[in-house]
Formats: sequence, C-alpha cells, structure tokens
Amino acid sequence: MNDRSSVAVVGAGLSGLVAARHLADAGADVTVFERRETVGGRIRTRHRDGFTLDRGFQVLFTAYPAVRRELDLDALDLQSFSPGAVIARPGQRSTLSDPLRDPFSLTDSLFNREVSTTDKLRTLTLRYHVGSRDETDIFESPDARIDDYLRDRGFSERYLDNFVAPFYGGITLDRTLSTSKRVFEYTFKAMSEGRIALPASGMRAVPEQLADRARDAGATVRLDDPVAVVDPHGGADGAATVETEHDTRTVDAVVVATDPRTACRLTGVGSIPTAARSSVTGYYALPDRSGIDGRKIHLNAIDGRPNIVVPLSNVAPTYAPDDRTLLCATFLGDDVFDADADTLRESTRDALASWYPERLFEGLESIHLDRLEFAQFDQPPGVHDDLPGPRAPEGAVYLAGDYTTWSSIQGAMRSGREAATAVRADL
Repeated sequence: MNDRSSVAVVGAGLSGLVAARHLADAGADVTVFERRETVGGRIRTRHRDGFTLDRGFQVLFTAYPAVRRELDLDALDLQSFSPGAVIARPGQRSTLSDPLRDPFSLTDSLFNREVSTTDKLRTLTLRYHVGSRDETDIFESPDARIDDYLRDRGFSERYLDNFVAPFYGGITLDRTLSTSKRVFEYTFKAMSEGRIALPASGMRAVPEQLADRARDAGATVRLDDPVAVVDPHGGADGAATVETEHDTRTVDAVVVATDPRTACRLTGVGSIPTAARSSVTGYYALPDRSGIDGRKIHLNAIDGRPNIVVPLSNVAPTYAPDDRTLLCATFLGDDVFDADADTLRESTRDALASWYPERLFEGLESIHLDRLEFAQFDQPPGVHDDLPGPRAPEGAVYLAGDYTTWSSIQGAMRSGREAATAVRADL
C-alpha cells in the first residue's frame, strides 16, 4: 500500500473500526464516517439512574480469536458469568454446567434430572470433538440444522427441549433450532475454551476501545456524518467517491461497514443477507439484591416468554446501584415483538415467581425495553456458503461486516481485518 493512499470507512461498528485501525497501521489516510453520534453499530450502552443498559442482551466470548487479537481484555475489567445455566420451570430449578470449568457445580450437574446421564456424557464427547477443530474447518464442513445435527449425534429430544432450545435461542434468536449447526459448533467451542463476560462499564466499552485504537493509529472518526452515496467510479483513475451531507470526497478505496440493508443499498451487492432475526429485551429492577441466585443464565424450559432471564447485577455489580438488582429478560417470536411493556413485565414476573416460589417479585420494575427488528441476520443451513466476500462490490469498494463471515462479534471483527487485508493487497 502506498503510504499516501486514502481510504473511507463507512460505519463505525466493530468491523469498520477494526478495518480502520489496520489500514491506518499500514500507513493509509483513513477517515471513518458514522451516521450516529456514538461508535458501536449494534453495540450500544445507556446509563440511566445508576443502571447500565446494553442494547439487547449482548456478551463477549473471550475465546474468540478476533476478540483476543483486537482487544485489550484486561482494560475492559471483564465480569464473568458462571459456566453453564439454570434450567427453570414452575416449582423447579436445576443447574447444568461444565464440570471441567465449574467444579463447584459438579454435584448439582450430576444429579440434574432435566438431562440424562447419557446426554451429559455425549456433551463431554462433543466438547472434545469441537475443541479439535478451528473456525475454518467448522464453517467449511457439511451443514445441517442444529436439532438434526444433535439428533444424529444421539442426543435426546428431552435434552434439545430442556437445554439446547432455550440456551441457543439466546444465541441464535431461534428457539426452533433451525439455525446452521456451524454456529452451534463454533460457539460451543468458544464457551468450552473461554469465558462469557461483560465489561464493567457496559458492552459499549468494546467499540470505544476499538475506536481509540483506530485513532491512535492515525484514523479520523467523524460522528453524526452519514454517507448517502458510494460511487465506485466517481473519481479519476479508478478512484471512488463518498457523498455525505457535508461534502463529497474522492478516495483510493471505500470500505462499506454498515448494517446489511444499508450495505446492500450503498453497494448494490445482492448476496448480502437481509433476512433478519428479531428479539425483544426487557430490563427490570428489584428493590434489593435477593432476587435471583448466582451468576448463571436462567433458561425457560417451558416457552420463550421470556426465553432467558439474566441476573446482570450478580454478574457485573457495576450494572446496578448497590441496593438494586438488575435483570435482563429476552423474548423470542413474532407474537411478542409488538407486545406492550406491561405484558412483557408481567410475563417476566410470573416466570420468576414460578421458578422462585419462596420469593416475592411484586416489586419488579420495568427500566427499559429494546425491540430489535434486525438483531442478527438469519443463518439457516448453508447460508455461509453464499455470503459475499470483501471484494464483492464494483471497483475500489469493499465490504466489512459479519454478513461476510457469520453473525457474531468474532465474525464482525474478523471481517474488518479481512477487508483491510484486501484493500492493502489491491492498493
């Protein structure tokens, strides 16, 4: 790359910020254009009345290679979940965990009646199976639905219904388990090898750190400056142009790192996946710190109302005032997307009361509600075989986004690096 090359990055989400940093490190003159007033894309955090409220339930998998490569994890002051989960149904709670990483839950996991001993042994076998494979191997392997894949490996319907459906409903936003088994295998591998964690100050700390690193490398980040048009042939000698509300700039290359639908509009690449998985996330507070035990995700073994409940302030005490408990509940399904806030709060309260009949939840207060129409792109079996690469657009325009890899923080960060590599090679 010529050290005088100029690159515009459209979008200051994870992929755009990673691309900007690597291009600036290589000596390019990089400008990032972001339509919002903050960086982060789909990852945002609000601070309200002492509560830390991430946009939807998002967590960091520390075993993701791109996360380890791009972030200073120590600087994030990560607060970790306990491995495994609590399987909850009316009048009953049981713990299922990885005894290799959570020895204190060994007895509870061994005597968990929601999952058979055979399924527990098969889970350990699966752990070793995915542990021997890398990301490329997994995503180039033959594909299938998650439920069919697990049935072929001998898992019971009871295991799928009681544990996998709600747990992976929280990851893939698909309680029916119709998502690609590649996503299951790689996230299962990541959870077996690392932690699930939250930055003490909220998930927004992740893109903020990436933005700081991009700026330190020399990139300029322009907030509240949306790009309206990307023209791959707008300049002379193969240069491209980007048009904003304020000016039109000619550059040697453009990296489009927006959401999928905007990327499709700006580049005309029809293979960008635009079918969405949606979710609703409610944040609720209790007037003390005695609502839910432990630091494990609670899985609703009955239905998706809510699918999971997370004791956020147990995991990260900084997420709530000292005298309050902050809970996060995620709801799945088209039938709940437009449900009113009171209905969703009552569903959460009723579920908690049935799981913890010895406790009172009448004081459950609704703090905030996020309705995410496009929380991630849909990932049915085989979808990853037809995703566009970074060079899919015409001319000196490139793509960076998890829709070029797979829907995850790992996919987003990896795509940013791959886009930067493509630009550097071509320039």
